Amino acid sequence: GLIRLVILVAYIGLIGLGRLGRIYADHFVHRIAQVNLMAVADAQGQLAESCAQELGVPNWYEDSMALVANKDIDAVVVVSPTHTHHDIVVAAAREGKAIFCEKPISLSLEETGLMVQAVEKAGVFFHMGFMRRFDKGYVAAKRKIEDGVIGTPVVFKSSSRDPYPPSLEYAEHSGGMIIDMGIHDIDIVRWFMGEVKSVYSIGATLAYPELQAIGDIDNAITTLTFENGSLGVIDLSRNGVYGYDIRAEVLGTQGALMIGYLRETPLVVMTREGITHDTVPFFMERFGDAYVTQLDDFVSNVLHDKEPSITIADGRAALRIGMAATLSQKENNPVEVRSI
Repeated sequence: GLIRLVILVAYIGLIGLGRLGRIYADHFVHRIAQVNLMAVADAQGQLAESCAQELGVPNWYEDSMALVANKDIDAVVVVSPTHTHHDIVVAAAREGKAIFCEKPISLSLEETGLMVQAVEKAGVFFHMGFMRRFDKGYVAAKRKIEDGVIGTPVVFKSSSRDPYPPSLEYAEHSGGMIIDMGIHDIDIVRWFMGEVKSVYSIGATLAYPELQAIGDIDNAITTLTFENGSLGVIDLSRNGVYGYDIRAEVLGTQGALMIGYLRETPLVVMTREGITHDTVPFFMERFGDAYVTQLDDFVSNVLHDKEPSITIADGRAALRIGMAATLSQKENNPVEVRSI
């Protein structure tokens, strides 16, 4: 008899061709199986056109809604600026498309609520983009926590330092440093430790005074108290001039876990003058594989009718904590997360 091979393929449209969106488009074409990148869209039409030509993508749009309306597309990947997420996600949900949305979900809890309603009402698949959950180090740490290797986790510490600040134009619409940068640490903290009860943040503009003009900061420290009584601290900096430095530590009753590395090339140079090694340049070098793994996970779960690994509820919860931490920094007071 004939053996029929059913090859599942996801027909994907990608919206937003900034730094990350362009990399995602490349991944879908070259690195992720079972995907047909059908269309790309960007508010700068010439960007969409050149990307489509370069990657052999059949359709390109200046208007993201035209992409969403394309009947040949099963899934929409949203990598456009945060303030556009609400309209695109709601439209995609109404069209019955599966959705991948980059972080943060939105800059408004009201908008996020409407997005949650649209996704739930349409019953569509929605994956929230938090790539650290797909990094080997964080994945291994999560497994060790679940296996009880370090006993009960009682203290979480994480440090995220960018080698340089974003452009003022980007920073102005980012929701502020704690939400823009710290949202990754916040998502991991929930994944490792559970729900956050209250936060207390201090922050300042210490290295780049120009950020003050748009009301943003370049260094922040947030302490966290969890619902179960455990403690945490997240420190963020935009002046890690020596490299991209992302680390986390979980202290348990029976041991500790340390996640992260700073030396990019496995080489240490030892001379009379001293001992040196290189550092991680930026986020693509540190999390490049995690981005690919996450997109692959999204496609696989959509095709095999599985639940998303990271939900819209995770996106909303991280935003709420980020907003509480931002408010705390502005008011110089502890803030209960549920009051947001």
